[in-house]
Amino acid sequence: MNPEQDPLEDAASDQGAGTTPSGHRVEASSALASTDTPAKTTAVDSGGMEFTEEDLEDRIVEAIKSVYDPEIPVNVYDLGLIYGVTINPDRTVSVSMTLTTPNCPAAGFLPGQVEMRVRHVAGVEDARVDITFDPPYHPDMMSDEAKLELGFL
Repeated sequence: MNPEQDPLEDAASDQGAGTTPSGHRVEASSALASTDTPAKTTAVDSGGMEFTEEDLEDRIVEAIKSVYDPEIPVNVYDLGLIYGVTINPDRTVSVSMTLTTPNCPAAGFLPGQVEMRVRHVAGVEDARVDITFDPPYHPDMMSDEAKLELGFL
């Protein structure tokens, strides 16, 4: 990827599928894979503030970044565990994520933490997290920041 380009500009390679900023592949339906400029739809949060779908996506990503794997000092987003975020027209959100291993000790609570944090983002009506192991997790899925933090770079 060209470091001067926005990672989302490089996202669509086949039929709209792409990669997240941390470099892992996402489905074409994911909000993280879209390279088209979305329509500037606005919504109003509980405080009466207007925001765009892009603002909502940014808020969701920031909420996900507040969830950390208890054994690794890096958030789940930068670890590359988030495969996709889909924001539906009714402001419900679906998050596709994986775990470092199928036997991950955090499997019992990490998905629930992600779901709770996304559900509490202003403008989100509801959230659901789906776990997948396809493709299997690999350390190459980490963002450069996470690799640096963990001594991989």
